[in-house]
Amino acid sequence: MKTILTMFAAMLALSFTSCKKESVKEVTPTESAPEKEVAKEEPVFEPFKVMVITHTVKDFDTWKKAFDEHESVRTASGLTLRALGRDMDNPNKVYVFLNMEDLQKAKDFAANPDLKERMKKGGVTSAPDFKYADVIRFEESPATLKGRVRVGHKVKDFDAWLKGYDAEGKDTRMAHGLVDRAISRSIDDPNMVYVTFAISDLEKAKARIKDPALKKIMTDAGVIGKPEVTFYNAVE
Repeated sequence: MKTILTMFAAMLALSFTSCKKESVKEVTPTESAPEKEVAKEEPVFEPFKVMVITHTVKDFDTWKKAFDEHESVRTASGLTLRALGRDMDNPNKVYVFLNMEDLQKAKDFAANPDLKERMKKGGVTSAPDFKYADVIRFEESPATLKGRVRVGHKVKDFDAWLKGYDAEGKDTRMAHGLVDRAISRSIDDPNMVYVTFAISDLEKAKARIKDPALKKIMTDAGVIGKPEVTFYNAVE
């Protein structure tokens, strides 16, 4: 009798343990833990080359039609449209910014008699100015900001100038209506520097360009001579 009771107790204990395990199994979550979000890496900026053409036209729309028809010739020369600008004071003064794959091809394109003929048919009234530059910094600005100012000046030493520019600070420029956009260096003369800003406040931007405090910053950074300042509106 004692043996039977012992066996019965053991069976009850085994049954209880089995039920407990099943119970625990039922409440254990079966869903896997959510994966941690992987932070997206910001794209690494790569310097690029541009060709900038400046000229005056009789009528912008007539010129633009002729310009668009010449696209295949530009493409064959490794040039693709990056942006167009129209001078704020004279909307018929046009700035053409082209991405450039090969400097020599671009210079050959500029010297091609066919381009001169195309420009004449498009109503170009001034001798075109061609510039070639390495863009070493570029930031997209809000699409709503169409105004631009481009400041070109020669410097004694580029690294010293850049240090002074960075010391002025992006926030200081923004407070004066200037939004950092691009820094480029002339390929023909690397100490010729071009700085482009989007404009958030035109009055403030114009006042800052004339500000003696800015002139001192530029002089201390090694700017030589009078800067070339161009205000224009982006149209493409």
